[in-house]
Amino acid sequence: MLIARSYATDQILKTIKTNNTRVYKISFAGVYPMYIQKAEKKGRTKEEVDTILCWLTGYNKQTLQKQIDKKTDLQTFFAEAPQLNPNVSKITGMICGYRVEEIEDPLMRKSRYMDKLIDELAKGKAME
Repeated sequence: MLIARSYATDQILKTIKTNNTRVYKISFAGVYPMYIQKAEKKGRTKEEVDTILCWLTGYNKQTLQKQIDKKTDLQTFFAEAPQLNPNVSKITGMICGYRVEEIEDPLMRKSRYMDKLIDELAKGKAME
């Protein structure tokens, strides 16, 4: 993770390393502001974060906002996603010490895809 890691993010990472089931119960609405904060600290925008999330999950801006408003957990967030982008397998690299493409648990891999895309955005990578 980047330098702009918060206490809440540290707690999420500790939880991820110890118990995947607890991670799935984390509210997407709780993670979402951290993604925006990370992007904005690097000069990126909320709109760019939303574009990435919509690209990954198939939500549009309205349905994404509904998931946030409902405080949907990560498991439900991905279960209700209209369609994971067919190019998601092209997302590779390290995230939190793990190669995203080698993560066996499907839900954890989806969550890590999301983390990786936000990290890449924050690093200034092109959204293509």
